Amino acid sequence: MSESNSEPAFTAGRARPWRPDDLLNGHVAASYGGVAADSSVNAIKPEGVGEHVREFAAAAAEMAVEFGKGCRDIARQSLGNRDSVAVQSFQKVKESYFGKRVTRKLRFMNEYLPEDKEPVHAWSVILFVAVLAFTALIVNMETTPATPDVVKKVYIHPPSAARVMLPDGRYIAYKEQGVPADNARFSIISSHAFLSSRLAGIPGLKASLLEEFGVRLLTYDLPGFGESDPHPDRNLETSAMDMLLLADAVGVNHKFWVVGYSSGSMHAWAALRYIPDRLAGAAMIAPMVNPYDSIMNREERRRTWKQWTRKRQLLFFLARRFPKFLAYFYHQSFLSGKHGQIDKWLSLSLGKRDKALIEDPIYEEFWQRDVEESIRQGSANPFVEEAVLHVSNWGFSLADLKLQKKQQRKGMLNWLKSVLSAAQEEYIGFLGPIHIWQGMDDKVAPPSMTDFVHRILPGAAVHKLPYEGHFTYIYFCEECHRQIFTTLFGTPQGPINMTTEVDPSPLQVDTKEQKEMTLDYSVLAQAET
Repeated sequence: MSESNSEPAFTAGRARPWRPDDLLNGHVAASYGGVAADSSVNAIKPEGVGEHVREFAAAAAEMAVEFGKGCRDIARQSLGNRDSVAVQSFQKVKESYFGKRVTRKLRFMNEYLPEDKEPVHAWSVILFVAVLAFTALIVNMETTPATPDVVKKVYIHPPSAARVMLPDGRYIAYKEQGVPADNARFSIISSHAFLSSRLAGIPGLKASLLEEFGVRLLTYDLPGFGESDPHPDRNLETSAMDMLLLADAVGVNHKFWVVGYSSGSMHAWAALRYIPDRLAGAAMIAPMVNPYDSIMNREERRRTWKQWTRKRQLLFFLARRFPKFLAYFYHQSFLSGKHGQIDKWLSLSLGKRDKALIEDPIYEEFWQRDVEESIRQGSANPFVEEAVLHVSNWGFSLADLKLQKKQQRKGMLNWLKSVLSAAQEEYIGFLGPIHIWQGMDDKVAPPSMTDFVHRILPGAAVHKLPYEGHFTYIYFCEECHRQIFTTLFGTPQGPINMTTEVDPSPLQVDTKEQKEMTLDYSVLAQAET
């Protein structure tokens, strides 16, 4: 009996491992399943390359699993042991002043952890996973190929604006539309919104409508926008003074109307506060107010903020707390030298009609030209200043514009003065009309803002516009413009004609009557004699 036959037999359930001397003996003692092979077989079929590759891959996988288990054991020993260096270092940080403040704020989240998990260990794992996920997100964003969209570059046009020099030496650029100053029945001064310029005015307003109502329209660039020089210490009071100085410089000698649209309405509110004697009235379209106004109640604030995207809320927060960070966002969007959509640049949430409007080629062409003029100077400072003005203390309250009796000072002396002087009752606030047009589908300046204004200023006339958004009522809507002008000015009477001839017929009638009276007096005189 050969040496191979002296080996102990293997059952079917236990396979005998293959040995190299099986090939030398010319037969296979046992198959993979433990069943004895026929001894008449002289040799087995040699294995192919694929079999070796599969076996090598399986072995590599087993080695990787064992390596992972080893790493897991090391991590358990280093992080799970309270005496480890990592845990002791983390404990020192946790017991520090900064660590106590952080853990105190995160303590409420411990209730979401399983009961058998130690927070000090669980939070370290959560932090590690969060960092890993954030890193993977950044790598994915960098490696994801962007769609090859055709992007139009910003073109800065040659200077073309009319400008006037203010007493402080600054130049302010303006645009004039409508009838000449001498023939103007009404004058309007409009301040533009954020990321806009004097070219906007009332978008799509036809010259024939201005002629029909006899209106002279003046729009101007805010300091630092377009071709206007920046203001070294700008606030809303100086904004109202700029409007007044412009009116005086271009020959607006009578009271004028002020128009405010969107964020540009805060300059109109300032005019109502600081130069009320020069104003005939105010027209506000989708007006915005300070979303941090202290007299806004909780429900009004909630209804306002919920309409905005998270990024837009972040921009408002940065403008109020960390305005220097705004320049980064602006350089990544409208100051990047490339055109884009306003809803993406300013993180606006728009209704259906607004979305359809901004995709219209007419609007797109108008918008791009307006933006090019707005960012002409290439600086983020005026935009940061405008954003900060919006959310900061305005220097006045909307309640100051409310028409009310002036309260007399207390004291017997003041009472005697009022009685002896017999002075008439004095009123404070804005005496002229205030009209507000508000789209009910506006998500940029939500209707809750107008509700807040109407609560503070109940005398303002509010015109609610169903299905209208932030842009649809004022942009390229001839019928809307006619409605606004009719509300403000009544029946159109055209421009003032300064060459009207005097009708001599009344003088002739007066002369005839005078002759008849003279004749009567002469008859009476003769009768007396």
